[in-house]
Amino acid sequence: MPATMTSRVLLLVGVVLTAHKFLCTAYVGGDGFSVEFIHRDSVKSPYRDPSLTAPARVLEAARRSTSRAAALSRSYDRADAPSADGAVSELTSRPFEYMMAVNVGTPPTRMLAIADTGSDLIWLNCSNGAGAPGLAAARHARAPAPAPAPAPPPGVQFNSSNSTTFGLVSCGSGACRALPEASCADSKCGYLYSYGDGSQSTSGLLSTETFTFADDQGNRGDRAMRVANVNFGCSTTMIGSFIGDGLVGLGGGDLSLVNQLGADTSLGRRFSYCLVHYSINASSVLNFGPRAAVTEPGASTTPLIPSEMKTYYTVDLRSVKIGNKTFAAPQQYPVIVDSGSTLTYLANELVDPLVKELTRRVKLPPAKSPEELLPLCFDVSGVGEGQVAAMIPDVTLELGGGAAVTLKSENTFVVLHEGTLCLAVVALQFPPVSIIGNIAQQNMHVGYDLDKGTVTFAPADCASARSSGSVYI
Repeated sequence: MPATMTSRVLLLVGVVLTAHKFLCTAYVGGDGFSVEFIHRDSVKSPYRDPSLTAPARVLEAARRSTSRAAALSRSYDRADAPSADGAVSELTSRPFEYMMAVNVGTPPTRMLAIADTGSDLIWLNCSNGAGAPGLAAARHARAPAPAPAPAPPPGVQFNSSNSTTFGLVSCGSGACRALPEASCADSKCGYLYSYGDGSQSTSGLLSTETFTFADDQGNRGDRAMRVANVNFGCSTTMIGSFIGDGLVGLGGGDLSLVNQLGADTSLGRRFSYCLVHYSINASSVLNFGPRAAVTEPGASTTPLIPSEMKTYYTVDLRSVKIGNKTFAAPQQYPVIVDSGSTLTYLANELVDPLVKELTRRVKLPPAKSPEELLPLCFDVSGVGEGQVAAMIPDVTLELGGGAAVTLKSENTFVVLHEGTLCLAVVALQFPPVSIIGNIAQQNMHVGYDLDKGTVTFAPADCASARSSGSVYI
C-alpha cells in the first residue's frame, strides 16, 4: 500500500470513532471540548427577568430549589414503582438552573436546552414532522387523552424534514430498551413523559441525529465537535408550558449525553463544570472528555456510591466540620451532587448543630429569613462585603474515601434580601433525598468520571479560569 494511502487509513482509524451500542460516532480533538454553561439568570439567558434585583433572583432560585428537592424525592419514591400505563414514563417537573446550546441536524439548527444533571434522556421540541416518515403519525398516536389542545412550544423547533442525517429508532434497539418505558408505533420507539399531575407532558419518537457543539475554549480559538447518531426524543406534542427548546440529560443513565459521548470512544464517560459566583454576569463552563480532568491544587476525590436512581450522582457524606467541631452524619448517609438545585439539603442531625455553631461564631445581629425559607440569617446592612466574608468560618464536608471539600462563605451564605445574609443550607424536608446544591459548588471545578466511578472537587476562580482557559488543561 502506498505511504500516502497508509497515512490516510491511519488517520481515519484515529479520528473516526465507530458506532457503539447506541450508534454514537464522535469526531473530536484529543483533549475533548467545552461549551458555555449558562445560568438562567445570566445576561445571556432569554429567561432572565431584568426587573429583579440580584437578591430577588437568589430568592427566586431558592424557591425553585425547594420545588426541585421535592421532585427529586418523589423520583426516589417512584423508582421501583411500575407505571400504570406501559407507554408512560412518569416524571416530576423539575425547575432548572443551567442551559447549554446544541446544534442539531444537517444543516444544524441551534437550540438552547436545559442542561440537567438530574435527568438522562435528551429531548428536543420538534415540528410535526410532515417530511419525516412516522413522526406525523406519532404526533396523533402519542397525544395523551383526554387533554387540552396542545399549545405550540416556545422557542425554537427542530424540523427533522430539513435534515439529511435524521433517523428514527426501532422498538428492538438497545436505546429503546434503555428507556424507563417505551411503546411501538409502526415498529418505531415512542414515548410519553407525563410531568407532575399530568397537566404537563411531552411525547414523540426516539430518534437519532448529528449534534454539533461549538467548542468554547476561552482564548484558544473556536472549534466545532460533531457527534453522529445521538439518540434523543423528538417531541412532537407538548401539553402545558415548558421553558427552553428541550432538555439535555447529563445524568448517569445509559441515554444521557455523557454516556452517549463516552461509550466506546476516546472521550471517556466524564464531564466537569466550573460555576462562576451567582453575582457575576458571566457564563460558566462545561467540559467533556479529557478536558474534564480536575487537576487543580487541592483537588479531592470521592467515590460514587450505588443509588436507587442510576441517574443521580450520589456520594457518601461522613461528617460536617467547623473549626475543631465535627458533626457526624447518620450512618451511610448518601447525598446527591446536583447542579440544578440552588440550596444544600441535609438531615436535621447535621443542620441543627451547624446552625447553633454558626450562631455562636458569627458576630453579626440576627435577621428574619425572607419567607422563612432558610434557617439562619444575619443583618449585614452597613457591613462591607470583605468584612462579612472574614467573619464567616469555613465549613468542611468530609466525604467517603477520605475526601474533604471546604466551603467558603460564598458557598454557605447568600444575600436573599438587601442587607440580609442567610445560610444556604436547609434541614431536609423531603426524605430520603439530601443534596449538595450549586451555591456550595460555586468557584469549584467539579468533575464526574463515570468510568472510574468518582466525583472530584477542587477550589478554582471560575471566572478567571474561563478567561484564561486554565480549567481546560
